[in-house]
Amino acid sequence: MKVTVTSENKTVTLVIEGRIDTLTAPELEQTVQENASQYDSMIMDMSGVDYISSAGLRVMVYAHQAMVNKGGLTLKGVNRNVMEIFRLTGFSRVIRIEE
Repeated sequence: MKVTVTSENKTVTLVIEGRIDTLTAPELEQTVQENASQYDSMIMDMSGVDYISSAGLRVMVYAHQAMVNKGGLTLKGVNRNVMEIFRLTGFSRVIRIEE
């Protein structure tokens, strides 16, 4: 997994590529921790993510909780397979997901 961090104004964007699984989720969580307190909103560009495990879902919950009292968390570019996981787990009803 590769995470590229960019920011503009009070929004941080994490561009994620690869798999979010047990091995890579801690790195993503660390990146979320490092940026959540500094910005008002967070965008995760997931157009390069082809798989997310339960460990990755846990990081999404953490990111949502870290940003919920601010501008929030938005996921973008979620592919069909990952979106299906979000639907089955109910994440799509809680986390803002845009095309």
